[in-house]
Amino acid sequence: MTDSPTTDRAISERFDLARRLRVLTGVDESLLARVGYERNRYTALGGVVLGTSVIAAFSMWNFATEALGRASFLAVIPTVIWMLFILNLDRWLVTPQPNTRRRVGPLLLRLMIALVLGAVVAEPLVLRIFATAVEERIADERNGDLDRLRGNLLRCNPVPSATDASSPAGCGRYVLSFGATPGGQSDELSSLRSESAVLQKRVDRDNDKLEGIHTEVRNECRRLIRNASTGWLQRTSECLRLREREKDYRATHRTDENERRLAAMHGRIAKMEGKLTASRGTFLQARAEGIELRLAKERAKQKEIGVLERMGALDGLASGNTVLFAGIWLVRALFVLLDALPVLVKFLSGESAYDRMLTSESNSAVKIHSEQVRLTERRAMADVEIAQEAIEQEVRRSRAESEAAHRELVAAVNIRLRKAVNGLEEELRRTSEV
Repeated sequence: MTDSPTTDRAISERFDLARRLRVLTGVDESLLARVGYERNRYTALGGVVLGTSVIAAFSMWNFATEALGRASFLAVIPTVIWMLFILNLDRWLVTPQPNTRRRVGPLLLRLMIALVLGAVVAEPLVLRIFATAVEERIADERNGDLDRLRGNLLRCNPVPSATDASSPAGCGRYVLSFGATPGGQSDELSSLRSESAVLQKRVDRDNDKLEGIHTEVRNECRRLIRNASTGWLQRTSECLRLREREKDYRATHRTDENERRLAAMHGRIAKMEGKLTASRGTFLQARAEGIELRLAKERAKQKEIGVLERMGALDGLASGNTVLFAGIWLVRALFVLLDALPVLVKFLSGESAYDRMLTSESNSAVKIHSEQVRLTERRAMADVEIAQEAIEQEVRRSRAESEAAHRELVAAVNIRLRKAVNGLEEELRRTSEV
């Protein structure tokens, strides 16, 4: 059994690639069949629409992979949605409209939409083309940021020398917190060193004075005199006086006690210096760990390169290089032009025979619809007038019936009234006769 011609034609239309491309232009195949030579034109226009949607899909794929930081199946979802959106939007932009020559505003609006859309589609592609230079600049900027952060952390967290030492200016967000700092020990050590220096000066002055007195004692006590009564050699009275003077000086100036205090202070200073050295080492280690932790957090923030960061880096590259600036904008203009190509091809190619036929059919449909509306309106008005006439007749009939009933009622009342009057007169006559 052979297939019928109608079935063969339906199958051929189903697998007709050109017909499917023309669907993307929004044309009416039945109307286009009357001007068959226009088919190639709209087939090519459908191919342009499909091409721009594919470019838009590639752009969204780049954008999604850059936003995610890797190629992922999740990037397919926004890519497909964006492709279908651009495909449908371009189809709406190039769909033939009647009376387009008389309406310049809609054409300019569609062209503006196409240019803006092209700019949106072009940016991810431009970033992909200049990806190497952009990533190198971002890496340099991030390393510079880390170096500046490290410098600020070192500047704002010095080894404290006093408990009330204030941080340098502009260090609000760079100050680290520590469990203990050597600042208090530094204060105590500085105070102890000051006291020991004062005491050392006093001890040195007293020792110098005692050395002078001791020299006098030594020189004087070398001299011996013979006692006249005993004949023995003995010290002079001046030697004994100088020795008493030396003894009194030691007692009054507390030289031995001061020397013991000074030795004790030196011992405390040595012990505190050891503790302070260990405390400073602990502080430096804690500061280094805190700085590395802050740097690690900053590196974690810098793990993925965002789209805005790429755009900023690209603008930074372009601002310092005229040739690169021109190249970037030429690439952008190319992609914008490619995305606006369907609208440009449609509206710069002039009005076609199909457009004129579409305008004629549209105007004819509008006229037929207007006449149908007027006819429907007249029929409705006639029905309303008939209904009004019927209502008026019903009102007149009801009014006549009401008037007739009123007359009958008045007549009946008059008859009863007449009978009552006659009865009353008859009663009065009988009364007068009696």
